[in-house]
Amino acid sequence: MDQRNQMPIKNRDSSVQIRPDWQVVEEMDFPRLGKLSLPGVAEAKDIKTCGALEYYDKAYDRISTKNEKRLQRINRIFHRVTTTDDPIIRQLSKTEGNVFATDAILATLMCCSRSVYSWDIVAQRVGNKLFFDKRDDSEFDLLTVSETSNEPPQDEGGSINSPRSLALEATFINHNFSQQVLKASDDKHMFDDVNPFIQEDEEGEVASVGYKYRKWDLDNGIELIARCELDAVTQGPNGEMQYMNIKALNEWDPRFSGGVDWRQKLDTQRGAVLANELKNNSCKLSKWTVQAILAGADQIKFGYVSRFHVRDTSKHVILGTQQFKPQEFASQINLSMDNAWGILRCLIDNLMKLKEGKYLIVKDPNKPIIRLYDIPDTTFESDEDNDDSDDDTVTDH
Repeated sequence: MDQRNQMPIKNRDSSVQIRPDWQVVEEMDFPRLGKLSLPGVAEAKDIKTCGALEYYDKAYDRISTKNEKRLQRINRIFHRVTTTDDPIIRQLSKTEGNVFATDAILATLMCCSRSVYSWDIVAQRVGNKLFFDKRDDSEFDLLTVSETSNEPPQDEGGSINSPRSLALEATFINHNFSQQVLKASDDKHMFDDVNPFIQEDEEGEVASVGYKYRKWDLDNGIELIARCELDAVTQGPNGEMQYMNIKALNEWDPRFSGGVDWRQKLDTQRGAVLANELKNNSCKLSKWTVQAILAGADQIKFGYVSRFHVRDTSKHVILGTQQFKPQEFASQINLSMDNAWGILRCLIDNLMKLKEGKYLIVKDPNKPIIRLYDIPDTTFESDEDNDDSDDDTVTDH
């Protein structure tokens, strides 16, 4: 069994096919990235806020394994618009900032040294500005499952427990959980401006989301602007408004999660369950934490969601919830924001030294290394030529 489990790990596929004419301009190994540090990055400034947040339903804090709740299927639209398709970032880039990204892209870069699976991010140098984007047809927004486990899922084509099947399941669970735990009410927390991605026919069908466009001064003339997301609001102990990010951890088969069975352990040994998740999903949890910190969330709420039956990926139950303050959770999981900023700053500096053009940052699928490729300007553009509209960047789940 062990041998069978270990063999395929040696040859994971790259998230993108590396073409022979792409030139490697930089290679960075994880031990080196782990030593970087950029301390003292000041708090972000909010430049613009958009969207509307619904209220978290505190009844979900009372769920336990004895009092579980079925996960519902909630058809809402999640917009996952990349940096350069965002009309607000386009507008802001004319007057302020010189590095632009989304919180998801920044979290991937900042936590890159915890990643095992391959991923890639496009970087474009335009004049003295730098834009980080995801590729149009990439699987960048899918959540990994048990990526950092000692026995990661094996790629058995078509299996419900292959890495890709698990990623689709986890993403589906997260979308539904994040919307199910909100109060059904017209009472919403409105930001200054409307959601920039909603189209007329989507009114009332879009997930609860607040966008903060925030600016960080990273010294030496580097001003970073990023679109950050919040999922919900709740009232704090003194009646104050608190922003919240909502995520779901999911159990797919207790046998493969170090034998920690949530239905037996969650109510009495939650610490053991969480420690196990941190071991198996260190990269995903770190990225979620970084995104919450970047967005200025007051709380990060985790749901524990398990399959109703171990061999059925269509029905799930919520077995419990848990919440943390993002900064405190970061120190608990040994996540250093100074290191995260250091990695980002190192990448930005490397890219800013290069000539104008298009570059690709790729995590090697089988080694703890990221590479920076110089790629032709027309790469990945076949289906982008229509016009500047961002209509087709909507993903509907």
